[in-house]
Formats: sequence, structure tokens, C-alpha cells
Amino acid sequence: MNKRQARYFAIGSTLLATLIFLGLTVDSHRQFPKLTNAQNITPAVTLGKNVWHKNNCINCHTLFGEGAYYAPDLTKIAQQRGAPYLRAFLKDPSKFYDEQRHRRLMPQQNLSDADIDGLIAFLDWVSKVDNQGWPPRPIMVTGLGATAGNAPVPAAAATSTAAVSDKDPVILGERVFRTAAPACTACHSLTAGADMAGPSLAGIATRTQQTLASPGYKGSATDLETFIRESITRPSAHLVAGAMYSANGVSFMPNTYEKDLTPEQVGHLAAYLATFK
Repeated sequence: MNKRQARYFAIGSTLLATLIFLGLTVDSHRQFPKLTNAQNITPAVTLGKNVWHKNNCINCHTLFGEGAYYAPDLTKIAQQRGAPYLRAFLKDPSKFYDEQRHRRLMPQQNLSDADIDGLIAFLDWVSKVDNQGWPPRPIMVTGLGATAGNAPVPAAAATSTAAVSDKDPVILGERVFRTAAPACTACHSLTAGADMAGPSLAGIATRTQQTLASPGYKGSATDLETFIRESITRPSAHLVAGAMYSANGVSFMPNTYEKDLTPEQVGHLAAYLATFK
């Protein structure tokens, strides 16, 4: 290739790359309204966005993987935690995390009720943006730095997968535990003492027997299986007094699992959790 040919090749390659870039840019902007659900940007969402920027939330948190990495990525937090939890947390973060116990401190922003409602609306809108799976590994911060992913596997589920039937309810229940929407692992640890947005589920079988025998139990379950089913489908049926997992008589746990999970899936999940003695 002589100099003239090399020059033409470089110019042609540059023009081709530029055209491809412009085409992809135009196509991206064409898809933005659909991907971002632009029609759902209400005044409350706009207010929440302004609250987010005014309080410099991005100095600690990330959205879509962009921002500081000191605190959790909040891209899907509205789906993982739910509005009741977020509202109580934003009113007084010290009830959930403090510097002495957890080596982190969420500052008290003294937000008004309107600002909190707007911020929740904004985070709910963000959670429904089609971000095509980004970030691939959202940061999940727990109370004690432990997640369900590093918890001990129950004996019933420790058998080689080659030797376990796909019909085993415990194995199926573990799959539900990790893949339900929102995933149980977003709020619950299986490590003793590692409380997150919800209590650790280690030892749930033993604690359930104590709860059912307590005169303060308000639900309608009669045994371990029905108690776990009740906790999944009717999380506000029994609330632990003084715990940080509810506010104003409503559990922070989403109340959508009864319609989002089939009765079989709820049964499998109950079978799996019952193995944690």
C-alpha cells in the first residue's frame, strides 16, 4: 500500500467509524423514551431527582453504577426494599445503621415528608428503567458485612446436585430464595447475627417454635410450615415489637409475593427455610 492508498484508507475508515457512531447515537436517542419510561416522569419524580442532587446523594451512592462507591448502588433499591422501608429509613437512618455497630453512618438529611415521597418516586422510576442489566453486580451493603451468598448450606441442600432430583422441594426452594423478585437475598442473610433490611433467617426453625408458643403471637399459623408461608404471603400478620423491620403496623417486607409466587413456589421456599434449625 503506497502513501496515497494509506491516506485514503485512513480517511475512509474515519468516515465509516464516524457514520457508525452517529447512527448508534441516533438509535440510542430514539430508544431513550421507551427504555426510560419517560411517560412516567411525574412532578414527584422530578422533585425526587432535585432532592437527590440537592443533597449530593451521589457523593456516596451510585445509580446505574455511576457515582461514589462508599455506599450501596441504589438502581434497584425501590424494588429490593419497598416504599415503607425507604420512608422509615430516610426519616431516621440511625435506627437502621450506625457508625459504632456497622462502621458506617448515613447522615440525617432532615428531609420533609414531601421530599421523602419525591425521592422514593424518583428511585422507583429509576428502578424501572431498562438498564439492560447494568450494573452487573450492584453493591449490597449489609448490617454486618455478610450476605446470603456466603452462608452455610443446609444439610438437606448440601447433596451433590447430580444426585438430587429437580423435584426436591428444598432445592427448588433455594432457587426461589435467590431468584424471586425482589430476591430474598436482597434483604435476608442466612448467616447468624448478620441482620440486613430484614432479620437473618439462620435458625428460623428454632425461633419459630418460640414465637408460636409466645402469648404475643398475633398471626394464625400453627406450625413451622404455615408460619413461614404466612410470613411470605402476609408479612404484617405478626410484627416483632421494637424491631426495626416495620413501621406504623406495616412490615417492610414486600406484600407482593402472594400474587407473584405460585403456591408451589411458596411451599418450596418454606421447605428450604425450614432446614435452618
